[in-house]
Parts: sequence; C-alpha cells; structure tokens
Amino acid sequence: MGFLTDDISINTILGEGSFFSQKLQIKGNVRIEGDVDGDINATGNVFIGEKARIKGDINAESAEIYGIVLGDIVAPGGIKIFSTAAVIGDICSKKVQIAMKAIFHGHCISHKDEEAYKKSKEAHESERAVLGNKIGGYRSGVLGS
Repeated sequence: MGFLTDDISINTILGEGSFFSQKLQIKGNVRIEGDVDGDINATGNVFIGEKARIKGDINAESAEIYGIVLGDIVAPGGIKIFSTAAVIGDICSKKVQIAMKAIFHGHCISHKDEEAYKKSKEAHESERAVLGNKIGGYRSGVLGS
C-alpha cells in the first residue's frame, strides 16, 4: 500500500457499512471501507476502499484511492487514484498516479524536488485561504447531508 515503506500493517480500519462523522486523527496507517463526513489526518498511509465515500480533506504520508473523495488530498509520499475512484478536490504530492478511467476534478500539484513541492504547496494553500474553500459547494448534498 505505501509508497515509501514496506510496513503495510494497518492500525485502524473503518469497515464497510460504517459511518463516522467528525475529524479522524490516526497514528499510523488506516483502511476505510465505510463513509466519513470529516477530515482524515494520518501519520502513515491512507487506503480508501472501492465502496468508501469521504467528504473531507485527507492528509497523510501517502494515499491510495479506490472510492469517492470530495475534498483535497495532501500526501507527500504519493497519491494513487485507481479506475474505480472519483476525486473532486485538489491533490498535492511528490508522486501522482491517476488511472485512465478514474474521475478527477481539481488542481494537481506534483513536484519531485522537495523545495519546489513546498513552495507550490504553500502558494496553493495561501490562495485557498484567500478564496475560501471552493470545494464546499461540491460537498453539500453528497453522502446524504
């Protein structure tokens, strides 16, 4: 699962049919097969299953997306968006892979160079702070809110 590590142990699992509302703070890796209405922050890798629906931002070391994410994804170690996925939001990483049949609507910031990555990420975050959360309109009404 992870881009930078061989350690694939998962610390937290939210199973299919489960729903969580609020911010998730996870130390280590997480696998989500259910629905989350809130942000996900993990120190390790985030795996979003094919039937999972996320309405919130994801911050992690790396992310593999098979389901639906309505929110931004920041994962310096890498982001993979598979053919079953839909991501409506911005992505920011040093490595990005998007499958041919995946749905992606947003901005993509990807720099291999550490300094260029940080500079672009900070500029994008600053622009979002000035303009507000532009994705908010997409998020309403999805996941039964």
